[in-house]
Amino acid sequence: MNSYFFIPLILQKIIWVPTRIILVVFGRLEVSGLENLYSLPSPVIFACNHSSEIDPFIVPASLPFWSRFSPIFYTTKERKFYSQNGWRKYLFGGFFIKMWGGYTAYTGLRDYQKSLSPHINVILHGGSFCIFPEGGITKDGNLQSSRGGMAYLAERAGCSIVPVAISGVYGLSPLDFFLGGFARKHKVRISFRKAIAQEELKNNFPSGSHLGENTYRKKGDYVMERIRGALLQSAL
Repeated sequence: MNSYFFIPLILQKIIWVPTRIILVVFGRLEVSGLENLYSLPSPVIFACNHSSEIDPFIVPASLPFWSRFSPIFYTTKERKFYSQNGWRKYLFGGFFIKMWGGYTAYTGLRDYQKSLSPHINVILHGGSFCIFPEGGITKDGNLQSSRGGMAYLAERAGCSIVPVAISGVYGLSPLDFFLGGFARKHKVRISFRKAIAQEELKNNFPSGSHLGENTYRKKGDYVMERIRGALLQSAL
């Protein structure tokens, strides 16, 4: 196993236990839709809504301990985006997130191939990704439009996209979470929806369509609508 698989695997397994305990005991965790993953070939992209800084920890902890999708890798922002964020620059912009499986997506290049080159290498070697298509944490709790990188990466790797809806953690910080500061105030739900295969995306967004360079964003929004539906269902 390559080193970039081994280190995130060990770290995610170590953190899986306390995270799962906190989620079950304090967050009253509800996980649904795991049956949608049973026959799904790896790798995949887990496309999630982003409402809290703890989302990257929740997703792997919601999967079985010995999930074949482990370790999960992530797209991260450049370190400069965290330079004014106190301790967050060390957690999300430093050594830890790299060990956790984070790979920087470079902005301003106007070229998905260049921006996501490390991610393409990882996924072509069998690594599954957890991506937040909105590109950042929602400011008001509502879903934002998708960016195009997630759909491009999935197409480049020829893999399926699993829409994932996370609710009950809006506004929570890692400190709140790991210290149990949200004890019993939240009910954390995570729903893994039926995977969207590349064939489905190609049928809905044929090559050479009038959408042009916006095709990847439109594909991303198509995935986000599945997430929106799952969030509405979980709120009932």
